[in-house]
Amino acid sequence: MNKRQMEQAMRRLGIKQEELDAEQVVIRTADYDLVIDSPHVAKVNAMGQESYQITGDAVRVEREQPAVTIDADDIATVAAQAGVSEEEARAALEEAKGDLAAAILALQG
Repeated sequence: MNKRQMEQAMRRLGIKQEELDAEQVVIRTADYDLVIDSPHVAKVNAMGQESYQITGDAVRVEREQPAVTIDADDIATVAAQAGVSEEEARAALEEAKGDLAAAILALQG
C-alpha cells in the first residue's frame, strides 16, 4: 500500500492526519527532560480525539533540583516528634528534601 492509498483508507475510517513543522519537542518529567531536535510530528484526529505522533532521536537532559532550605523550626519539630538529636533531624530533612512528615517517618521506622 503506497502513501496515497494509506491516506485514503485513513480518511474513510474518519482519521485525519496533519504534518506539523516542528523544530524541537521537549517532554518534561519530574527529574529530567527528553529533548527531540528536528522531530517528525503528526497531529492525528480520529473520531474527534486528537493525538500527536512524535518520532526522532531523544536526548535525556537531567534537570538540577533546587536546593532545599531547611529552617531551624523544621529541625526542632522533627527532632521533637521523632525523639532524635537536631543533627539527625537535619540529616533526615535533607534526605526527605524538606518534607517534615517523610523525615519523621524515616526516623521512626
